[in-house]
Amino acid sequence: MAEPRMHKTDDAAWLEGDRHQIVHRDDDGFPELLRQIPGPPLLLYVDGDAELLQLPALAIVGSRNPTAGGERNAFEFARHLASMGFTIVSGLAQGIDAAAHRGALAAGGNTIAFLGHGIDRIYPAGNKILAAEIAARGALVSEFPLGMHPSKELFPQRNRLISGISLGTLVVEAAQRSGSLITARLAAEQGREVFALPGSIHNPLARGCHQLIRQGAKLVETADDIVSELSPLVGHLLQNPAESAASPVSPQILDKEYVELRKLIGHDPISADELALHSGLTIDQVSSMLLILELHGEIEALSGGRYSLSS
Repeated sequence: MAEPRMHKTDDAAWLEGDRHQIVHRDDDGFPELLRQIPGPPLLLYVDGDAELLQLPALAIVGSRNPTAGGERNAFEFARHLASMGFTIVSGLAQGIDAAAHRGALAAGGNTIAFLGHGIDRIYPAGNKILAAEIAARGALVSEFPLGMHPSKELFPQRNRLISGISLGTLVVEAAQRSGSLITARLAAEQGREVFALPGSIHNPLARGCHQLIRQGAKLVETADDIVSELSPLVGHLLQNPAESAASPVSPQILDKEYVELRKLIGHDPISADELALHSGLTIDQVSSMLLILELHGEIEALSGGRYSLSS
């Protein structure tokens, strides 16, 4: 891979911007995990907090056109895992990537977006507001020279950094031929963990995840499935569940509405519609809360859109 060219005048002007940095491979602030991958970048342009490059990270990637459920899963997994101390890494694409970034931000946690173009550009344009929020509260990162336009050849290069800086990669909804599977393959080749969310056999966007599981990726049903795999590596850096429950950035699992909803769920299956009727909440509120309870392992999702307490 050709090393990126330096444009000294452009770089000097860009560095005058607030929170703009260039981190070279030989700098102390360069992430050690990226030094270990084949063809590590010569430098990283960072718009935001460069110290996030040193923190334990998890990549969340998936379809640019996910189902509503897939987008919700990405958001809630990111929110929960960010609340426990993981930096959520993705690629700022529409769909699953954007949902993962938003979930981390909603938790008050950390998120990094790796870009497939120069850092002075934003693609897709529809994510400009999200990109500005990530730059203000997390970090935008690129190895490509200023002014470089996005192209299909650059995104696989970008993907190796998403997987390389992360302890593991979670794939949420992916077709059998997609960039997300490239990221998962790169993660496996880099010696990182690969996780996949299973889905309906009738959902074409679940087929990529099922393919990964058949190839050895770890099947994920709750966020704790990921935490249990990765915490031995960085357990001392992460919040434990008891600490997380008291943390201002944790999912509000102990809020009154959650407690009341949980009281309505027993070992006999009950539908989301019935829960909405008995709780007085909207079906959208109930669906979101059920997902969070499921991520915490407190309830189980059953066939036919029903739920029960975890056994």
